[in-house]
Amino acid sequence: MTAISLTIKNASEASGLGPTKLYELIKARKIDARKEGRRTLILADSLRRHIENLPAVS
Repeated sequence: MTAISLTIKNASEASGLGPTKLYELIKARKIDARKEGRRTLILADSLRRHIENLPAVS
């Protein structure tokens, strides 16, 4: 089963982006996140779409 959400720590490890950058992207509404108690969960599809839409290295 593929993960549907990632904790900040897991999203950081999976994407190579730091936790501060992830929180900035959430605040800017560039990636979708949800709260479960104190835990922030990033929707995996949203993070994947964001990374796939970054400019390619030339």
